[in-house]
Order: sequence, then structure tokens, then C-alpha cells
Amino acid sequence: MNLMSMLIFSFILALALFIINLFMPNKPDINKLSPYECGFDPFADARTPMSIQFFLVAILFILFDLEIALLLPIPWSMNTNPPNMTMSMTTALLVLLTLGLAYEWSQGGLEWAE
Repeated sequence: MNLMSMLIFSFILALALFIINLFMPNKPDINKLSPYECGFDPFADARTPMSIQFFLVAILFILFDLEIALLLPIPWSMNTNPPNMTMSMTTALLVLLTLGLAYEWSQGGLEWAE
């Protein structure tokens, strides 16, 4: 199967699933509309606003978790690319992330109490 036929097949399949979804009946009931908390009744309203600091810390965690994933292949890159280029790219990545963390810290995004 060549690339064009796979693209056409994927588009037709996605379009067919979308059309089927449009004509399916929507029957909400009390169980579908209630928030699920491990089988227990909810303790509070599920739509209460959360603190923005929680989201900032979560985004920072994901960002630095991805940094580790980007830094893991460096030893293999040292064997295939010139070491100067590998080290300069690694240093650029670390400097960029450090500047972003410093900016976040200076703006008070890591402070829990205001």
C-alpha cells in the first residue's frame, strides 16, 4: 500500500466515524453526568476552580521531565556527531531552560503564598 492510498483510507475512515457519531443518539443519564471519584460519592463540586500555581508547577514538571528525555540520547550523539556540536546544542538547551526557570522564578510563579 503506498502513502497516497493510506492517506485516502485514513481520511475516509475518520470521516465515516465522524458521520456515525453525528447520528448516534445522545442519552445522558445521572451516571454519565456525575463525576467519578474511584466509586465514592464526590466530596465537593467537580467544577470548582483550581489554583493557577498548581498548573504552573505541573507545566514546569512536564517541561523538565521532557528535558531529561531530550538529554538522554547525548552519549549516543557524541559518537555520531562532532563533540563540539553536541556539547553546544546541549549547552544551548540547558541555558534556554535555565533562563525560563529564572524568569518564572522572578515573576513569582513558584510562590505558593502571595
